[in-house]
Amino acid sequence: MTKPNNKSDRRPPAGPRVTLLERLGLAAFDLDDDAELRLRKSFLLLTAALTNVVASVWLAVYWLMGVRLPTSLPLGYQVASAALLFYFLRTRDFRRYRFAQLALFLLMPFAVEWSIGNFLASSGVALLALLGPICALVVAGPRESLRWFAAFIVLMAGSAAFDFFDASGSVSVPMRTMSVPLRTVALFFVLNATILAAIVFYLLRVFTQQKSEAQADLAREHALLVAERTKADALLASLMPAWVADRLKREQSIIADGHADICVMFADIVDFTRLSGRLEPRQVIGFLNHVFTRLDHLCARHGLEKIKTVGDAYMVVGGLGFSGHDYVAAMADMALDIHEMCRNDPVMVERALAFHVGIATGPAVAGVIGATRLSYDVWGDTVNLAARVTEDSAPATILVDRATYVRLSDRYLFEEPREVVYKGTGRNLVFRLVGRRV
Repeated sequence: MTKPNNKSDRRPPAGPRVTLLERLGLAAFDLDDDAELRLRKSFLLLTAALTNVVASVWLAVYWLMGVRLPTSLPLGYQVASAALLFYFLRTRDFRRYRFAQLALFLLMPFAVEWSIGNFLASSGVALLALLGPICALVVAGPRESLRWFAAFIVLMAGSAAFDFFDASGSVSVPMRTMSVPLRTVALFFVLNATILAAIVFYLLRVFTQQKSEAQADLAREHALLVAERTKADALLASLMPAWVADRLKREQSIIADGHADICVMFADIVDFTRLSGRLEPRQVIGFLNHVFTRLDHLCARHGLEKIKTVGDAYMVVGGLGFSGHDYVAAMADMALDIHEMCRNDPVMVERALAFHVGIATGPAVAGVIGATRLSYDVWGDTVNLAARVTEDSAPATILVDRATYVRLSDRYLFEEPREVVYKGTGRNLVFRLVGRRV
């Protein structure tokens, strides 16, 4: 099997309907380049392309004005720039390509000035060397750009010193091989300054636009992350109480709490097996969703916490959130509202729905278990007793244990107690909750 070319495989494919410069940029990018590195690469390539165009235009304007300058330096610059680009596309060595291209930006204008004669005769073409440190600021960073700027200052100072000691008082500005009229010198001062200003402005404009686009992309990604985080938080909050979800996001340790007093209720649909046997699977799920959604609303209304559903059984707990409200009375109110709902909800009336309801009050342990599918649950004798009381409850009946009765007897009506024996809990007194006292 032929070994794939890793270098070429890393290049993202060029999309349709893109410009030559964009194709060149895509060819220069690697798949693992981040947005900042892509911006630096494209900025350097764009600068190199612009300076090559300017070199041709600059030389052509001189020739059109009758000044025949040597073409070796501008053409040499273009050949060197093209060779560097070829080297970069072949090796993907951006660091060395960057250094060599910045050196060309910096040195070529001074070479042109020295070939013409001096700063005045060349109409300040050395100012174009400022592109080197300016480009370095973007593609290499603030710290490295200082070295390039220092090199520019040294070269500019050296040229100025040479011009000072080699000054001439002639009317025309002397070149090494010819004289350039003062009108031409003045015109090219304006031209060179305009070229420098135009290139710098255009590059900074492109850089600013790309920065803005990158920031807009980052803002969109951040908004997506916030939306996903909101969804995740909402999902987590739907699986467990809000304060537990907050602790789970903050803490890495096991979440487990002992509660000296909570109230637990189970609401179990009467004869659900027979009911589900008459319905299609989709109807069964739709019916359960309707019923449990109504129960969720009752939980929220009474300030209680839904813990879980197990088949057709619905488990509710009060007293976990340390809110200070009378959660035992709230549980009794919810139990009475469940039976009221069964008498008034059209869907439940149509199916003749009824619940076994059992309530117990006492200590318990609560916490989060699991690694892949987290679950918040409650354990202890109080939970077991509530489950046993529910099993013993008749249809459309609410049974409570003795601790719950003691807490509610002055505000709610109960029938006479009866003694029962439950496996695992021994002898217990249970009371049937009838309603609220007027």
